[in-house]
Amino acid sequence: MKIGFLFPGQGAQSVGMGADLYQKYDEVKKVYDKVQEITKVNIKEISFEGSEELLSQTKNTQIAILTESLAILEVLKKNGIKAEMSAGLSLGEYTALIEDEILSFEEGVKLVQKRGQIMQDLTPKGNWKMAAILGLDEKQVKDICEKVESGFVVPANFNTIGQIVISGEEEAVNKAGELAKEEGAKKVSILNTAGPFHTEKLQECSKALKEELIKTPIKKKKSKVVKNIDGRIYEETDDIVEILSKHIMNPVRFSTCLKTMYDNGIDTFIEIGPGKTLSAFVKRMKFETPISIMNINNVESLENTIVEVKNNE
Repeated sequence: MKIGFLFPGQGAQSVGMGADLYQKYDEVKKVYDKVQEITKVNIKEISFEGSEELLSQTKNTQIAILTESLAILEVLKKNGIKAEMSAGLSLGEYTALIEDEILSFEEGVKLVQKRGQIMQDLTPKGNWKMAAILGLDEKQVKDICEKVESGFVVPANFNTIGQIVISGEEEAVNKAGELAKEEGAKKVSILNTAGPFHTEKLQECSKALKEELIKTPIKKKKSKVVKNIDGRIYEETDDIVEILSKHIMNPVRFSTCLKTMYDNGIDTFIEIGPGKTLSAFVKRMKFETPISIMNINNVESLENTIVEVKNNE
């Protein structure tokens, strides 16, 4: 069994996330308390009982998702469950870098808090939307975006085979969605996000984040984390400051990340954090050899995963 961890990004959040884990495990309590101490944000209240509107604010969403994923990791660590490779979707890449100790826990949490605040404050004002298009390939989606004559819309996330997210101005995204359906798309779904993420519209966010990254201690080492920006494993010679600052204004190549993990022998994918989105992405990749897919977002799924991994060691 070769395990790969997957960490979700913004849009996976839901009110109540992590609450049962917090009640059950001391390790989880310690993580939530430590994050709260570092950020001075009542992340427990926001995650467990806050309004959906409050949780969906970018500055809160990113910390909430990161905290739940890091908390689950502590329980897995206690049970001797580790990954040989990892990848995260957008925000989730930071979780992976903390897990791999390229970013320390404290510095990683501080950086994600600043990233969320930067993206909330500096994302240009406007009616922005992101939408997932199912059933079309990369070329079809690119061509559709180019056909939209009024407004800004581009492909932003290449999530998995047959699922590509577009991002941009609301009217342009809606128009692209209509064209996608005419082209034979199975479904077009509006996402629970708050900006034109992973597009050139986040240039100011990228510049501000780069300033924070320059001040952040980053450990250069042989990594097991696969990068969103090109689907390759981080190397010691990589300029992580440059990569992460460009990361928020460039498309996410998540399907390439998954293929890289599979090509390196990963046969067990474990999604760690709210939702089940990344598990669905893995299924849609239709890898040739059998793989196992698990996701952990509550006590039951955590305990089931621990049992399954232990039984297959």
